[in-house]
Amino acid sequence: MARILFTCAYDGASYCGWQSQKEGVSVQDTLEAAMGRILREPVRIAASGRTDAGVHAHAQCFHADIPNGCRMNPENWVAALNAHLPASIRMMSAREVEADFHARFAAVGKEYEYLISRAAVLSPFMHGRVWHLPRPFDAAMLAEAMQQYVGTHDFRRFAANRGNEPETPPADFYVRTIYRCSVEREGELLRLLVHGNGFMYRMVRLLVGTAHQVSRGRLSHQGLQAMLDEPLGEKSRYCAPAAGLYLRRVFYS
Repeated sequence: MARILFTCAYDGASYCGWQSQKEGVSVQDTLEAAMGRILREPVRIAASGRTDAGVHAHAQCFHADIPNGCRMNPENWVAALNAHLPASIRMMSAREVEADFHARFAAVGKEYEYLISRAAVLSPFMHGRVWHLPRPFDAAMLAEAMQQYVGTHDFRRFAANRGNEPETPPADFYVRTIYRCSVEREGELLRLLVHGNGFMYRMVRLLVGTAHQVSRGRLSHQGLQAMLDEPLGEKSRYCAPAAGLYLRRVFYS
């Protein structure tokens, strides 16, 4: 078997998320079906992580084991898969990796992008791709709030429950390091970039949603800091919509 690391981009609006589910069509299902048609046998893939329904990706990474009987080199896989995939999913690159490489466990960091539109009227071409916030809020305060996340913290108040969390998690179970948070303005569009060593379920959306509460004066900077310093309190209720979130890059050592 040859283990291949693939990088793909997708518009998540029409999918129930990355991971296969009992109901709905996932990105994983669609990719596995395309690979199965090429190889004429079932294929399982393993990704760097999950994305939720409606979340997009510029560079999601996953690996698959390809039987030795398949003579295609990694570069040929890009064109072959794109010929079998819907236009909402595109293969960007493929390369062979070591047999013990794992797309999830070898990842040392990820960068997410979150887009906010401040336009009075949202273009229909941006629907499902940004968080539309026409009401006034302080972008400078939003940037300051996002900066408070930088560093190593226990982010349990910014993580939604999947239902499979351990009853007694280890001390560092919710600890993550955020290396960078930036807010860039492009006309009426705000581009938030968050780079960290790992993220929990809905964590980026909760970070953005909570920072937005600060920008509207509904939560103080001190209140936000208390959520980081006192992780055993009530979880944040402020989750930004999935439509504005993009997995931008996965980092490997």
